[in-house]
Amino acid sequence: MSNMEIDRVLAQIRSISQSAGTGGVGGARGVAGAPGAPGSVDNGFAKLLKQGLDSVNQLQEKSSTLATQFERGVPGVELPQVMLEMQKASVSFRALTEVRNKFVEAYREIMNMPL
Repeated sequence: MSNMEIDRVLAQIRSISQSAGTGGVGGARGVAGAPGAPGSVDNGFAKLLKQGLDSVNQLQEKSSTLATQFERGVPGVELPQVMLEMQKASVSFRALTEVRNKFVEAYREIMNMPL
């Protein structure tokens, strides 16, 4: 990965983190405070990742609930609504899978770096 690509990815992470209200990469620090210091706690990225997982989970649950309601003939639940929610859940799950794949790829790249 080139320096430009790394800088671009870091800029994206910072902008996402700021929009989530964490104050940038390293926004929430523990007592140690220094980035990368032993004992420092950075919850910004973990919170952002958890929010993404929760969002995908909610979409999956909503689509499942609507499908069940449609199958039971609950009034007011129509097929286009069910299909739309199922597609939203599918797209969000595929996006989550791609994010996971990128994390695994980055991890492998870091592990293969010479010391």
